[in-house]
Amino acid sequence: MPMGATEHISKQFETDLDTTRTRVLQMGGLVEAQILAAIQGFTSGDAAVIAQVIDNDARVNGYEVAIDGACNHIVVKRQPAASDLRLIMAISKIVTDLERMGDEAKKIARMAKRIHEHGGQHVQRFPAIRHASQIAVKMLRQALDAFARLDAASAAEVMKEDSEIDSEFKSVLRQLITYMMEDPRTITAALETVWVAKAVERIGDHAKNISEQVIYIVKGTDVRHTSFADIEKELSRE
Repeated sequence: MPMGATEHISKQFETDLDTTRTRVLQMGGLVEAQILAAIQGFTSGDAAVIAQVIDNDARVNGYEVAIDGACNHIVVKRQPAASDLRLIMAISKIVTDLERMGDEAKKIARMAKRIHEHGGQHVQRFPAIRHASQIAVKMLRQALDAFARLDAASAAEVMKEDSEIDSEFKSVLRQLITYMMEDPRTITAALETVWVAKAVERIGDHAKNISEQVIYIVKGTDVRHTSFADIEKELSRE
């Protein structure tokens, strides 16, 4: 193959990769907006906001299908080398986590709709849910930034924050149990609120997963199910 043709293919490959990475970041931005809007709907009961979140989930799914298609195209047409193949495999997993985050945002919106249709007066009693959601969005934002810059150290920092969301979730559960014991008529609404809190916790889990994939891209090491201390040791190796 002539040198010019090889160079053209190489440049086209880099363009394909860059375009795919940009799409991932665009999808991440949409998912972040979905989470923020879902929590706003939960807090305020704004029916228009809640409906928008539910409708926008199709856009999130569309991104997943398009990016997966692009990854498959790159693998088949470009036959990437090991490091590039690692990036493409990680992108495919990151996109799955983003799509599932979108599902959790839609779930929050649906629960918010039901809660506020039943009155929703108790929502303000659970600031821990809003606090946990702020942590989850911060984790997602930092994980996407780490992906954009391929910064393994920044990705590792995200993983430390997951335990904070877990702690907030346990706090909400304790509050809800007390709430239900005080007034059994609130059981239905309280259980719906548990689903919202659990969805926020799952969003944090998915942000953590994305961070693990960033470390895999940079270091070539699978750090899933690995202690944070061991991850720090791995990152300290040159």
